[in-house]
Amino acid sequence: MRHGRIVSLHIAGAPGAPTHSPTRATAVTGRGLEGDRNYWAGQGPRPRKRGTGRASGVCDITLIEYEALDALTRETGIELSPAECRRNVVCRGVRLNPLVGATFQVGETVLLGLRLSEPCARLEQLTRPGLIRGLIHRGGLRAEILQGGLIRVGDAVHPASATPPDLLQTERRSSR
Repeated sequence: MRHGRIVSLHIAGAPGAPTHSPTRATAVTGRGLEGDRNYWAGQGPRPRKRGTGRASGVCDITLIEYEALDALTRETGIELSPAECRRNVVCRGVRLNPLVGATFQVGETVLLGLRLSEPCARLEQLTRPGLIRGLIHRGGLRAEILQGGLIRVGDAVHPASATPPDLLQTERRSSR
């Protein structure tokens, strides 16, 4: 059975601040990645409200497929580095969209896929015009941390239970 792998990690200390790319990060249950702009430092667990964006309070961690960044370059000519995409975890070899509503493991952590992380106007302002159109429906995944732990570059990304074949990308699909 083949699993996806983490190719890079990205943390920004404040909204709009440049990201740095550690080789490992600590995921805290219900709070986020230590040192990240979205880390919940309040009392008790993070409030879980319905909605979208930062005010929704439901995003502990974000992930994106490296293959989506490759496709963006190939289809639009927009080159976006993994750090510029502002997602916390960049992985290769696993499809993220089907993980909405699913429990999956990233390194030592267990995550719950909450919803797609569609690109926003702020991301386009920080990077390049045309980015939103190029990443729509492949801008990644927002997730909740159910069980914290270390996440390292090179760690496996896989569903917590058996891996359905449609979640894994074959070398042939990812090289298109």
